[in-house]
Amino acid sequence: MNDAVVPSAADVPKAAPRVGFVSLGCPKALTDSELILTQLSAEGYQTSKTFDGADLVIVNTCGFIDEAVKESLDTIGEALAENGRVIVTGCLGAKTAEGGSNLVKSLHPSVLAVTGPHATQEVMDAVHQNLPKPHDPFLDLVPQSFGVAGLKLTPRHYAYLKISEGCNHRCTFCIIPSMRGDLVSRPIGDVLKEAQALFEGGVRELLVISQDTSAYGVDLKYRTGFWDGKPVKTRTLELAQALGELAAPFGAWVRLHYVYPYPSVDELIPLMAQGLVLPYLDVPFQHSHPEVLRRMKRPASGERNLERLARWRELCPQLVVRSTFIAGFPGETEAEFEHLLDFMREARIDRAGCFAYSPVEAATANELPGQLPAELREERRARFMAVAEEVSAAKLLERVGATMQVLVDSAPALGRKGGVGRSYADAPEIDGVVRLLPPEKISKTLKVGEFTRARIVGTEGHDLVAMPF
Repeated sequence: MNDAVVPSAADVPKAAPRVGFVSLGCPKALTDSELILTQLSAEGYQTSKTFDGADLVIVNTCGFIDEAVKESLDTIGEALAENGRVIVTGCLGAKTAEGGSNLVKSLHPSVLAVTGPHATQEVMDAVHQNLPKPHDPFLDLVPQSFGVAGLKLTPRHYAYLKISEGCNHRCTFCIIPSMRGDLVSRPIGDVLKEAQALFEGGVRELLVISQDTSAYGVDLKYRTGFWDGKPVKTRTLELAQALGELAAPFGAWVRLHYVYPYPSVDELIPLMAQGLVLPYLDVPFQHSHPEVLRRMKRPASGERNLERLARWRELCPQLVVRSTFIAGFPGETEAEFEHLLDFMREARIDRAGCFAYSPVEAATANELPGQLPAELREERRARFMAVAEEVSAAKLLERVGATMQVLVDSAPALGRKGGVGRSYADAPEIDGVVRLLPPEKISKTLKVGEFTRARIVGTEGHDLVAMPF
C-alpha cells in the first residue's frame, strides 16, 4: 500500500487576498471606485461589498455637505470596528481639520492611509504596502469586466462614463474645485474607446457625467483627437454625436448629465430631436434670480433661461429637463425666493430637487452677509418642493395614454407579475420609474437590461404606471 502524499505548505494554493469596498457619494465618486476595483481585480485581489472576511477595507468617501461627511465618517468608524484595517479615499480624504491636519486622520488616527479623490495609483500603493499583490496584472484577464472599460458597480445594463475631472468654476457654495482641482478633460479617443467597450459588453444606457459636461475640452482648447482613424474635436457637441453613433447599432441610450445652460448647449438639441442622444438634460440651474446667481458666482446667467428653455422645447418638443436648486441662500429675500417659485411654474421643470442652503466648511458663501435662520431655509425648501411636485405631477399626467420605450431594471419571474423600468425621462436613482403591470399576453415576458414597449395607463406619485405589450 502506497503512503499518501501529504502536500507541503508551499504546495497548497493560497486564497487571493480579499479587499472589502464601500463607495459613497455621487456618480463621479462611483467611477473612481470602478477604476480602483478594476485595478484590484487586474492584480488578482478578490473584492467584496462586506467587511466580513476582508483582509482590509477601502472606503471611498464624500465630503461635500454635512450629511455626507457624517455618513462617510460613520462608515469609516464602522469599518474600523468590524475589520480594523481601513484605507480611506475620496473627497473627504482631501479635507483638513482645524490647524491644517488631515480631517480623517485626526478623527480616525488608526486608518492605514488617506488619499483624496481620483487617486487610483495612491490607493493601490497603499494596498500594496499593506496587502501585497498576488500576481502580475499582465498575466490574467479581469473576470466580469468590460475590457478596457474595467469593472462597474452599476447593474450590467447601464453605466456611467466620466469624461472629465475637476471644475474651473468657483461657485461660492461649492468646495469641489479645492478637492478635485481644475477641469481636466479626458482624451476623446479614450472616452470613445471606453464607450464602445461598454456597448459591446451589454450596456444599454450610457450616462455621461463630469463636474461640467458643457465645458468638456475647454482646457484642451477643443483640440482634435482621433477615433477609429478619424479626427474628432474634443468638444461636447462632437462627443455627443460620436457617442450617439456608437450607441445606434446596439439600440442603446446616451444620457447627458451636469450640463450647464451655456448658449453652446443649443447645438445639442438637434441631436436629441434626431434621436442620437436622449432628449433629456440635467441642468443645475440652482436659482433663477440674477442677484442670487451673482452671489453664488454661477457661470451662466439666469436672465435668459426661460427663453432658452422655450427655444429648446421648440426644437425638441419631447425634451425632459431635470434640475437642482438651492433655497435660502445667504441674502435671499422673500421677493427673490418668489421669483424662483414663479420661474418653476413658468419653466415647468419636469424633475426638480431642492436643498436648503447648508454652510460647507471652507466655502466662501459662509462669509456672505444675510445668513438666514435654518428654520426659514427649510421652510422655503418645503415651499419650493410643493410647487415642483405640482409641476411634475401635471407633466406626468400628460403622458397617460402615450406609448413609451422602457428599459427594464427589475423583472421577477420574467415579469409575469410585472416589473420596474425607466423611460427616457428617468435617470436611475434620481428620477421616477415606470411601474410595469403584469402583461396581458401570457407569451409576453420581461427581461432585465432589455427594452419593452409599454402604454402609460396612470401615475403614482413621481412614477408612471404602464402596461407592457
